[in-house]
Amino acid sequence: MTTTPPAAQRARDLGVPFDGTPGRWNAITDVPGVQVGYTTIVDGAPGEASVARTGVTAILPRGARASACPAPPASTRSTGTAN
Repeated sequence: MTTTPPAAQRARDLGVPFDGTPGRWNAITDVPGVQVGYTTIVDGAPGEASVARTGVTAILPRGARASACPAPPASTRSTGTAN
């Protein structure tokens, strides 16, 4: 017999304070202008010796039309001092 594990609690449910309120779906797609896409590739059929399943998710923070204006994946600043 298999059982479904209980859903993990979200940070807000545990009392972690965040500014603002969640959107309608409490998801990244609630943010205006953000687009999310995905695809899944399945090679082979169940029961065959080799079955491959893989996928990719793309998050476009400025939407598909803004591809000429890329967004940096991360930003950091380090001064090497304790101040």
